[in-house]
Amino acid sequence: MPDSPAQSPSSDAARRLPRPWDNPAQVPFIQIKGLSKRFDDVTAVNDVSLDIFRGELFAILGGSGSGKTTLLRMLAGFEQPAAGSIVIDGVDMTPVPPYERPVNMMFQSYALFPHMTVEQNVAYGLRKEGLPRADIARRVAEMLALVKLGSLGGRKPDQLSGGEQQRVALARALVKRPKVLLLDEPLAALDRKLREHTQFELMNIQDQLGITFLVVTHDQEEAMTLATRIAVMNAGRFVQVGTPAEIYEFPCNRFVADFFGTVNLFSGRVAGNSGDTLSFRADNLPGVICAPATTCQTGDEAWIAVRPEKISLSKAPPAGSDENVFRGMVWDLAYYGNLSLYQINLDGGHIIEVSVQNRVRSAQRVAEWYDEVYVYWGKQNSVVLRE
Repeated sequence: MPDSPAQSPSSDAARRLPRPWDNPAQVPFIQIKGLSKRFDDVTAVNDVSLDIFRGELFAILGGSGSGKTTLLRMLAGFEQPAAGSIVIDGVDMTPVPPYERPVNMMFQSYALFPHMTVEQNVAYGLRKEGLPRADIARRVAEMLALVKLGSLGGRKPDQLSGGEQQRVALARALVKRPKVLLLDEPLAALDRKLREHTQFELMNIQDQLGITFLVVTHDQEEAMTLATRIAVMNAGRFVQVGTPAEIYEFPCNRFVADFFGTVNLFSGRVAGNSGDTLSFRADNLPGVICAPATTCQTGDEAWIAVRPEKISLSKAPPAGSDENVFRGMVWDLAYYGNLSLYQINLDGGHIIEVSVQNRVRSAQRVAEWYDEVYVYWGKQNSVVLRE
């Protein structure tokens, strides 16, 4: 029998320390073990394992064809794995059909019945279960109030905005009180401003109900906003699993660094590694880049990753003690209101991006096209990548 909201702990517990995934004694709520799925000669999901804890809002992030939707469909029971198992709340769900799993799924298209009202759409699953009318009416009213659609129960889907349709689909998925809610690109159909607003609504609803949410998305900002943790997926495998901050600040390889946000990458070789500083000689860049010391050896091929917002920009040489200072020319720029994005052609021909917050109300920019400028950052903002 699915958990009721009152029986499930708040997801706020998963957002606060101590973090359940750091506690070896904590039993995972969802256990994906060695899961694989093939379609003819194509391996869509390749021997993946993952632990998700009760009350988490977990995101699987990947591009088209990475295997994330296939994985979600296996969790829902719509696809059978070629190997591996799925355990939810201690029960092996691998042989269990979709309609008997304590799981519900919210589809990207919302899949609302156009001939039914909002109330009828939300009540559909409860009617199929044969619940008494009074119980159905009470639970539908509670759910519509939760998603702030109480006054729109009599409308048809074509009389609703995209955001309202999204909330109807969410209410219909949640009204059956599943232990796990699977969301496939839940906000992809919304415009940017509405999507940002709905992200916080979704987090608040999940927090109130305490249900474990598993979101599949290709949108890095959406994953960072929503999730307690993220699994970055590529070519059917999990490349890195961690909190949004861990993945953004400490990517494990070039794919993650480049896919998860915007990054400047320098290829080259380690010039020295002593004390607390690694010296790196980048291709097509005069001088060396300083980074925190690692286990790399002198002469090793590597890459340095630096996020655009970690780099400072000025028209005069910096007076501080930043270890990395390079000269260049403004090659291009874009104004976004809250920030300006500069492309700087460094001496040597390497072009990097620098993000500058527009903290002062002014129509004047830090620099204009073709200005000579200096870029600089501390060594702690250089991330050394071996692959």
